[in-house]
Amino acid sequence: MSQMHRQAALSNCPSCAEPLGPGDRFCGACGHDLSAAGAVPAGPHTLTRDTGPGDAGAVPGPAGAVPPAADGAPAPWPQAPRPDAPHEAPRTHLPAHLPGAEPGGTGPGAYPPMPAHPPVPAQPPAPAQPPAAPPAPPAAQTGPDGVPRAPQPPAAPAEHGSPVRYDRAAEPEEYPLQAPDPRAAVAAPPAAQSEARCVACRAGQVDDDGYCTRCGHAQPQERDHMEQESGPVAAVSDRGLRHHRNEDAFAVGRTALPDGSPAAVAVVCDGVSSATRPDEASVAASRTAGDFLLDALPRGTHPRQAMHEAIVAAAEAVDALAQVPGGAREHSVHLNAPACTLVAAVVTSGLLVVGWVGDSRAYWVPADRGAPPARLTEDDSWAAQMVAAGLMSEAEAYADERAHAITGWLGADAYDLQPHTAAFEPDQPGVVVVCTDGLWNYAETAEEMAEVLPADAALRPLHSARVLVGHALDGGGHDNVTVAVVPFPAAPHGTGSA
Repeated sequence: MSQMHRQAALSNCPSCAEPLGPGDRFCGACGHDLSAAGAVPAGPHTLTRDTGPGDAGAVPGPAGAVPPAADGAPAPWPQAPRPDAPHEAPRTHLPAHLPGAEPGGTGPGAYPPMPAHPPVPAQPPAPAQPPAAPPAPPAAQTGPDGVPRAPQPPAAPAEHGSPVRYDRAAEPEEYPLQAPDPRAAVAAPPAAQSEARCVACRAGQVDDDGYCTRCGHAQPQERDHMEQESGPVAAVSDRGLRHHRNEDAFAVGRTALPDGSPAAVAVVCDGVSSATRPDEASVAASRTAGDFLLDALPRGTHPRQAMHEAIVAAAEAVDALAQVPGGAREHSVHLNAPACTLVAAVVTSGLLVVGWVGDSRAYWVPADRGAPPARLTEDDSWAAQMVAAGLMSEAEAYADERAHAITGWLGADAYDLQPHTAAFEPDQPGVVVVCTDGLWNYAETAEEMAEVLPADAALRPLHSARVLVGHALDGGGHDNVTVAVVPFPAAPHGTGSA
């Protein structure tokens, strides 16, 4: 690094002529920087500079001083444009306009020639590089008098024929970009899922409780409306118009007997609303009974025996829901055990078997509507007991407010489980309707059920089930509505709704 010229000790401040002491770096009166001070200027527009080591009394001039002419005489500054000559365009003063500073000169004050700027060809962007280590701080410098001086920026080397900036250090044409550190990369959050909209107002969001945050409308749950079709058998369940949840459940399926003939299965359960967790009880009973029948029939178990064992297995599944730890039992003695009713049907090529516990029903509707329909089950209810005992007529019994009080159900607190089964061998094709009281309350007799059931029910069981549920909803929908439609005889595999 180049060193600064040695200075002669000054006795007076070159700015205010204040006496100075040895070693002073600044004037005590005006604060003038003595380290850059030279001889007192000869005039307002001239400066002198060190012309060589022989000139002991001269010091380097301040930065930006005008270099003198070749003969050592001070060079005058360019004159500013006169204010009385507005027609002259302002002139641009370059270093070459000063005497003694011609481009390409060889004197001590000569400036190097300003090369032309050649066009810079386009270059592809440099690849990303890791950040360079920070430069080490420059070593402290000391002047001739031993006083530390401020560090000077390093001089930028200039290449021959390349543009040079004299007012600041050279800068790179492109700055390297730091590659991202994969260890610090943060996984992008998953895309926000579309939020559920209210089915009523179509504008509000649905909260975790299932209610609209705008209008407060309860949103449909998974079990509010269910449909299923399995070959020739189909079922539909709906929450209804008055209940806050659907406590009904069903299971439908088809299988083959050991001789290869087809068999269809339908199970419908109605949760007891006065019990605890009736919706769980109906699901457990329907699934257990349906799975048991579909497993027992292909193994050769007689349909009626399989029906009885399926109802017992369903009762055990519901009983298991009431099993709670001893400590929890002490706090839930006032709660009823989960409970539900059950009705099921098994249809083969020549046999119809039904089984039930409670007041859910099964109806027979022949394809020939001229033949009489029939109700295939008897309710386990207070009204049925009154009629069976001859104490009340059927109309009087079912008009009583106690009519739907059941006397048989599946649950841990059932008095005595007595599964009912019945087998029939119809002599003509027809349809079996398996339903809860949410439907038969609006079509109680077999004749009323046959009148509501579409004539093509055997060919379109799913459509017929929808029609029956719609009939109950049109009548008021006071309860959950569930119905399964099973054609007789059982259709071979591959047959379904049209």
